[in-house]
Amino acid sequence: MAENCTHDCSSCKENCESRDPKSFLEKPNKGSRVKKVIGVVSGKGGVGKSMVTSLLAVGAVLDGKRAGIMDADITGPSIPRIFGIEGSQILGNDDGLVPASTVTGINIMSINLLLENSQDPVIWRGPVIAGAVKQFWTDVAWGDLDYLFVDMPPGTGDVPLTVFQSLPLDGIIIVTSPQELVSMIVGKAVRMASAMNIPVLGLVENMSYVECPDCGKKIMLFGESGAAGVAKNYGIEKTVALPVLPALASLCDAGKIETVQADIAEKVFDLIK
Repeated sequence: MAENCTHDCSSCKENCESRDPKSFLEKPNKGSRVKKVIGVVSGKGGVGKSMVTSLLAVGAVLDGKRAGIMDADITGPSIPRIFGIEGSQILGNDDGLVPASTVTGINIMSINLLLENSQDPVIWRGPVIAGAVKQFWTDVAWGDLDYLFVDMPPGTGDVPLTVFQSLPLDGIIIVTSPQELVSMIVGKAVRMASAMNIPVLGLVENMSYVECPDCGKKIMLFGESGAAGVAKNYGIEKTVALPVLPALASLCDAGKIETVQADIAEKVFDLIK
């Protein structure tokens, strides 16, 4: 890949190894200058993928970087709620749609920010949902970002495939939980990434344990952690085990994720540094 790669092969004259004449990559919005795009995926729902996406963005800001989040989970958007952004707040300019901005300056685009009522369901078929995700890349003026994190719905369906093919992903983070079944589900996500030539940057095992407030002992509520073994099996070099943290869940519910303890966000962000 060329040193100053813009991820837009259509306007680039470099003959680098990453060029694909059959590429499905969409052109970025003219008002976007995004250095790295990182996808956050999970094989199943309810493992804390949106929370991890949010921690990555908060960690990036703590590291002095400019970050944005594309909420690609169209039918189950939760990013605005986690950051305390509610209501229809998206405006436009000559470049396109302007994302909402959080207290610490994280740019956010989510379908919930385009609805008159955030409680209204999005009842769309797969192709329409995939088209909306593409528009979050082509029609949104993201501005100057060091990192754009893409929060994807669980599984290996239309939206993950669209993101893998249409956006210039620099890598993905896989989020899982300790149950034995999940190792098989992680394998599906890894194999999908491999088939699309997308590197897996790290694995987050969420809800890995509970720490006793009196003695500090780690209590494995869901059995022994399998993160290290799963990572080794699939050649994933970096892993993070996050405990069950009621205080963190409360911050997400209250829309105050940006006030989380710095070490938690930094620990997750270290996966992509």
